[in-house]
Amino acid sequence: MPPEKLKDSWIYIQDKGVKVGRIQIYNNWGPYMVNDPTTTWIGLEYFCNKTDDFWQQHNEAIKQLAIRELEKIGLASAEDVLDITVQRMEKTYPAYFGTYDRFDVVKDYVSQFGNLFLVGRNGMHKYNNTDHSMLTAMVAVDNVILGITSKENLWEINTEQEYHEEKSSEVVSQPVYDTFSSFVFKTPLHKNCFGSLRFS
Repeated sequence: MPPEKLKDSWIYIQDKGVKVGRIQIYNNWGPYMVNDPTTTWIGLEYFCNKTDDFWQQHNEAIKQLAIRELEKIGLASAEDVLDITVQRMEKTYPAYFGTYDRFDVVKDYVSQFGNLFLVGRNGMHKYNNTDHSMLTAMVAVDNVILGITSKENLWEINTEQEYHEEKSSEVVSQPVYDTFSSFVFKTPLHKNCFGSLRFS
């Protein structure tokens, strides 16, 4: 199926015959994610460590592999590819091993600094999806504006539902947001900014 027919923003690839792990379709994230909406912009993600042979390959070898794998899974043919680039991103996922069981020691230490807000996947060393990672940054900005130095509402973003249920009987001194829409449209601080927006 051509990628422009797909409605997903990303797809995990389960085919053991290819190395690609996930495909992003940037057109489906939103119209401002692509330079030319008449073409389809996709990203192929390959998961590896910096010490792996795959990481050490030349860009051209990775480009050719990506094209072959696009063909193999039926998303495109070589002649469909207009341009291609390779980006290597280190440490994109937090590692939950080694001394991770003592993470609270680090978390408690850095929380002492009122003007330090850890955000995102790497900042919080916590597996959040993109939405939640950006939400932590947005909530941190609001905390600064409102003079909130506690970090609790940042750490509660994307926690397990049962954790929310356990905490529901406690008095919460600051707002907790689960989604972008609750943050943007239900936050008093944003009312004047977004109150006139309408969506179809």
